[in-house]
Amino acid sequence: MSLQRIINVVCLLQVFVGLSMLATAGVAFFFGDGDFWGILSSGLITLVVGGVIYRTTIFQGDITPREGFAMVTLAWTATACFGALPYLLTETLDSPIAAVFEAMSGFTTTGATVFSDIEALPHGVLFWRSLTQWLGGMGIIVLVIAILPFLGVGGMQLFHAEVPGPTPQQLRPRITQTAKLLWFVYVGLTATQVLLYLIGGMSLFDALNHSFTTLATGGFSTKNASLAAFNSPYIQWVTILFMYLAGVNFALHFRAATGKPVYGSDHEWRFFSCVILGGGLLIAIVNLTSGASVGIEPALRDALFYVTAITTTTGFASTDYELWAPGVQMTLFAFFFIGGMAGSTGGGIKAMRILLLLKQTANEIRKHLHPRAVLLTRIGTTPVKQEVLANVTGFVILYLIFCLVGAILLAFMGMDLLSAIGASIATVGNVGPGFGDVGPTDNYGWLSSPALALLSFFMLVGRLEIFTVLLLFHPETWKNRRSFR
Repeated sequence: MSLQRIINVVCLLQVFVGLSMLATAGVAFFFGDGDFWGILSSGLITLVVGGVIYRTTIFQGDITPREGFAMVTLAWTATACFGALPYLLTETLDSPIAAVFEAMSGFTTTGATVFSDIEALPHGVLFWRSLTQWLGGMGIIVLVIAILPFLGVGGMQLFHAEVPGPTPQQLRPRITQTAKLLWFVYVGLTATQVLLYLIGGMSLFDALNHSFTTLATGGFSTKNASLAAFNSPYIQWVTILFMYLAGVNFALHFRAATGKPVYGSDHEWRFFSCVILGGGLLIAIVNLTSGASVGIEPALRDALFYVTAITTTTGFASTDYELWAPGVQMTLFAFFFIGGMAGSTGGGIKAMRILLLLKQTANEIRKHLHPRAVLLTRIGTTPVKQEVLANVTGFVILYLIFCLVGAILLAFMGMDLLSAIGASIATVGNVGPGFGDVGPTDNYGWLSSPALALLSFFMLVGRLEIFTVLLLFHPETWKNRRSFR
């Protein structure tokens, strides 16, 4: 384990964060809202600090697995801290903890916010919020690997530690090629969504911001009422489509773009799609029969919007789902735990893990009927290794423990039970809005600093899928201290 290598890569990432701030400063200058100097200063500070330390810690050789995990966790932490500077130096936030919370929510694509009046924010700050989610969606680390192939084989350790999902999938032999291809698809989908939004009457600024946060499954908006502010069925349907696409494994999108669509043969995709469609139809029917919606199209649109927004962990709002029937709310609550597909920008447990658990449970039930039978858990015709099932089971247990412990700690901090549960699950799952006082029409700005700090940590844990962060606290990770230099 080399501390020099860890610091070097962490600071390299901050160079890209600083350059992103400088690009945002250009947006601020164009609109002239008075936030230009604050964002410019933030970018220069981040660029200089990151660049100087990077240049003085150059190393040779490949990154080890332990270094890769440490780099990822510390890089996302440092990115959130530097990413908080635009909020502080533009004086849109005066609390460092609240600023780090907002930045962490952006880069982890959670979408929880401390701002109560989003439309009062200057354009540069709004753009920075959206850009943090867009960068965090595919991953700043993947971006660096795509551009800087000098990381070589060691870059695989960063890729596996950062890319969401249990099975990051290579599309080409070299990891740099894989990262570039993923970003190619990501940028292409973003540009397509911007164009469709412009056709629907959005301004270019709103179209860019909402496309950034949709493809990242982040959910930050430029409007207080989120997508409901546009009052456009067309815009909501476009958003539903791209939230769904963002929740699908990007490897499938790449193969489709190269003329080899394999969606239908992918078992996780079929399961994920059935969850979205089945949940949407169920909620639409209940809302129609209960009088919560008037008309088949609005009922189906609202239901699919929220099922997709929550399942993919995007977190956009089109109406207040807390006004729907309790049964519908509980159904939506269940979707908080599913998440997008492996290899998507979505958070949550991931559809593949849910599918594996369901298949394993079915096998356990059959074993009670046939004790001597040798039953294998399969995805299609492929048997799943026991170590994979053990990893999935361990992850889900840890995930639920974090949700439970978070709710308990928040309750001790004074939150009511419903809000504590909602905030804990929404941040660990990177969903954003929860229930109670952190629902779709509320914000997190009223929470205490300790609560915001706790939830910032939970967002990081959820984004990096628990194990990556916990390894940082394991003594074995830092065992060979004599190799520090």
